[in-house]
Amino acid sequence: MTLSPDELWRITQRGVSNIIVREEFVKLLQEGKPLRLKMGFDPSRPDIHLGHVVGLRKLRQLQDLGHQLILIVGDWTAQIGDPSGRSATRPMLTHEEVMENAQSYLRQFFKVVDRDRAQVVYQSEWFGKFSLADVIGLTGRFTVAQFLERDDFAKRFAEHRPIAITELLYPLLQAYDSVAIQSDVEFGGTDQMFNLLVGRELQEMMGQRAQQCFLMPILVGTDGVQKMSKSLDNYVGVEEAPDDMFGKIMSLPDEFIVSYFEYLTDAPETELEDMSRS
Repeated sequence: MTLSPDELWRITQRGVSNIIVREEFVKLLQEGKPLRLKMGFDPSRPDIHLGHVVGLRKLRQLQDLGHQLILIVGDWTAQIGDPSGRSATRPMLTHEEVMENAQSYLRQFFKVVDRDRAQVVYQSEWFGKFSLADVIGLTGRFTVAQFLERDDFAKRFAEHRPIAITELLYPLLQAYDSVAIQSDVEFGGTDQMFNLLVGRELQEMMGQRAQQCFLMPILVGTDGVQKMSKSLDNYVGVEEAPDDMFGKIMSLPDEFIVSYFEYLTDAPETELEDMSRS
């Protein structure tokens, strides 16, 4: 199936920060073969917000073109905690807490993505069979120096703040997810770029075609300063009451209204241009 220029623009440009590698991704789209779209989430909290919806909407667009979503429940990595964009180690969760949160997450995800064109898998399906030899073999493919290039690790290392060994494992485990499901395209926010690129590299090391990395923009929270986050209390939850959602959106600084319409709605470009001028 050959996409029109307008369809290609909508998929690859609107509400997209970067695609690595864009030309390769467009070629795959134009070939018309169903792609395996990887979206992983760590159920470290029971709720999702509009910041998550930015990526989910893009997944739904691709599902509507016939591509398959592989939704990975990070029931192992959630117990480690990914520090991306954070300045401290996150507390580890029990497996029971993770699984309870996962059920809440899935209910909310399927308000946006098509359940019938999504396959839900759990990391424990492959990591549950991992031996110590498998872990050592995985860690031997990368160096500490490579991982200290990641911004959040580099900052904490320079400031002599703690970095747990388990946190260094996080990008490796997320990368192996791509190998386990033979991902064609992985989706994540711009703060996940390092992890997605590790997945791309690991696939090549293990004889697979390198996945494309689809990086979504970070939605600014209702404070108009930092990214939307429950921990910063600047979020709009997917399951909040409509009146509460409306009140929070109305508190948003005017300069971010256009980006909210661009990332979260199908408003025509002409309408967005009119908003920008007003």
